[in-house]
Amino acid sequence: MPGPIERQACPVLVTGGAGYIGSHAVLALRDAGHPVAVIDNLTTGFRFAVPDDVPFFEGDIENSELLAQIFATQGTKAVMHFAGSIVVPESVENPLKYYHNNTAKSRALIDAAVTAGVPHFIFSSTAATYGVPAVERVSEDCPQVPINPYGWSKLMTERMLADTALAETINYCALRYFNVAGADPQGRTGQSTAGATHLIKVAVEAVLGKRDSVAVFGTDYDTPDGTGVRDYIHVSDLAAAHVHALEALVTDPARSLQMNCGYGRGFSVMEVLDAVDRLVGRPIARRLEPRRAGDPACLVADNARIMHTLPWQPRYAELDTIVRHALQWEERLSRIRAEQAAAA
Repeated sequence: MPGPIERQACPVLVTGGAGYIGSHAVLALRDAGHPVAVIDNLTTGFRFAVPDDVPFFEGDIENSELLAQIFATQGTKAVMHFAGSIVVPESVENPLKYYHNNTAKSRALIDAAVTAGVPHFIFSSTAATYGVPAVERVSEDCPQVPINPYGWSKLMTERMLADTALAETINYCALRYFNVAGADPQGRTGQSTAGATHLIKVAVEAVLGKRDSVAVFGTDYDTPDGTGVRDYIHVSDLAAAHVHALEALVTDPARSLQMNCGYGRGFSVMEVLDAVDRLVGRPIARRLEPRRAGDPACLVADNARIMHTLPWQPRYAELDTIVRHALQWEERLSRIRAEQAAAA
């Protein structure tokens, strides 16, 4: 593992900073001493997820005039880009929405950053750019052949950043996530989107009676228990990786990076649900469904590159910890919703 990078305060604009991962990145940046501002159109984000003392701009990342104003007034030196659409089945049903939100708007954001002379860009990418890999442990050198518009929309943005970094004075890091879960250990933010499809979020909603069961898609995979195996990463560890990536870009402006974000080990759907059962002391209902098209049996990150490139040390890698933090947030979210309803 590389040694610590000397920390220089770097003003960052976080796009989608009122959303799930973006709001955790805001906290991680603040905790590390980096000035932060947020832009979010609140389509899927929540104003309560952004601390009151963080400059907040309600608007869209394709609004070049607003971006120019933010960059100028905040002295922005880096963009951390989370804003976008993330539901794979929806991308198949409505591909143009994804090419607009994830690709065209990213192009406008990159253009605004280059025009303003913002020198660093951290991009929230996805393991969906790999499609269905031929290997169980996915490295950054695996072919990127997406199987849905969501993956393509993200890969196109990676390509735009790579080409722009060759032509302009800007470097970038594309972080490819696997399965993000959990919530801030201090209960400051968490996953709040209604109708979320992430397994652990769905499971803790079922614990609290917000769903009557959890669907298990496929029980006949070539895995130890027949259910799909995935690499789950705690959202706060992921946010910490973003901070380290930022600091690496600042330290070496001539270098750009592409890295997987995962723990390098996987858990099956049944193992995740067993962990939820252990935590609450009772079984949650499981509804067995057929496989979903395009779901690989196993998808686990080869995380050697990020571990050797950044001084990143995961702190919340235990599955039980991830589930506990997710449930604690879901309980807090219920209280927030009740308070909002009472105040309405």
